[in-house]
Amino acid sequence: MTIQKAELFIVDLPLIHPFTTSFGTIDKRSSVIIKLFNTDGNIGWGEAPALPLPLYNSETVVTTMIALQQYLLPFTIGKSFHTPQEFATSYAHVKGHNFAKHGLECAFWCLLSSTSGKSLSTLFGGTRKHIGVGESIGIHKAINLTCDEISLRLSEGYQRIKVKIKLDWDIRLVDAIRKKFGDIPLMVDANSAYTLKDVKILRKLDSYNLMMIEQPLGDTDIIDHATLQKQIQTPICLDESILSADDARKAIEINACKIINIKPGRVGGIVESIKIHDFCNKRSIPVWCGGMLESGIGRAFNIALASLPGFSLPADMSPSSIFYKEDIINPTYAVDNKGFIAVPTTAGLGFSVDEKRLKRYTSQQYSFPG
Repeated sequence: MTIQKAELFIVDLPLIHPFTTSFGTIDKRSSVIIKLFNTDGNIGWGEAPALPLPLYNSETVVTTMIALQQYLLPFTIGKSFHTPQEFATSYAHVKGHNFAKHGLECAFWCLLSSTSGKSLSTLFGGTRKHIGVGESIGIHKAINLTCDEISLRLSEGYQRIKVKIKLDWDIRLVDAIRKKFGDIPLMVDANSAYTLKDVKILRKLDSYNLMMIEQPLGDTDIIDHATLQKQIQTPICLDESILSADDARKAIEINACKIINIKPGRVGGIVESIKIHDFCNKRSIPVWCGGMLESGIGRAFNIALASLPGFSLPADMSPSSIFYKEDIINPTYAVDNKGFIAVPTTAGLGFSVDEKRLKRYTSQQYSFPG
C-alpha cells in the first residue's frame, strides 16, 4: 500500500462537565485527528490524544502537530508499506512523540482494515465479541457529588468504578464510598500524587479491598513503586511509567506492579500495545485498556485492542455521551445495561466519521504535502 497524503485537524470538543485529576482540570478536549489517504483513494482515520498542556506527559497538541508535520509524515508519504510493523519502523528512529506516532499508526491500521476487509479487532488478534467497561470519575468539589455520580454509573451497568485521588482526597473519599456502596469493584488512580513519604496513608487503603491503586508515585519511576509494593497489600497498577514493552518487562521483573494499564497512545501505538499485552499475558499479569478522553475515533482503536484475550479487567471506555456534547462519530458506541460494549466487526474504523461535525469543531487544519 502506498501512502499518498495526510490531513491533520486540531479538534476542540466541549465537555459536558469539567474533568479534574490530581494534575489539573479541563473543560474541553483538544486532540489531533489524522486522515490518511493511499494512492487508491482509500481513507484511514487516527487520533493523537495529547492534551493541550504538558500535564499528563511532555506532549501537547502543538508538539504533536509539529512532530507529525516535520518528523513523522515525511518518512511515510509517498512510501509503500505492507504491514503496520513496517510502517511504524519507518519513523521509529524519532525519539518520543508517542501520541503522534500512535495517531499516525492508527490511521494506517484503519487503511489496512478497509483494504483487507478485516475488522480492526481481527487484525489486532482480538477474540472477544464484547468488552467489559468501567467508569472513571474525576475529582469533585464534594464527596457527596462523587457518590451521586457513582450511583448513576452503577445504575447504568458499569462493571467497576475508578476514582481519582490525591493528598487529602483519598481515605475519607474511599471510606465514604465503601460505607455507601459496600464491596463494589473499586479502584483508585493517583496520577503520581504521592511519594514514599506517604506510605502510611497508602497503607490505610489496604483495608478497603481495592482492585488496585494506579500510578501512586512518580510518572517515570519503577524503583520506588517496587519498594512501595512490598509495603502495601493493594496491587499497584502502572500507567505513566510504562512507555514500551521493555518498560513493562523491567517493572514486572522487579515486582514494581501487579497490573498494567495499557494506553495505546502513551506507548506509541497498537504495535507496541500488542507487544505489552503478549508479554504480560505469558506471565499472567492482568492488563486493562485505559483512555485519554479520546473522541470516538480514538476509542474505536481502544475497543478493538481491548478485545485481545489478555485484557481481563474492565476498560476505561465511557460512551461519548457522558463527556461530550457531541462526538465526531455518528452514531457513537453504546454501553449496555450489564456494562459491555459490542466490538465492531466491520472493516475500517468500525464507525462512521461525521465530517460536518469534524469541520465544525476544527480550529486548525493542515495538509501534507502542503
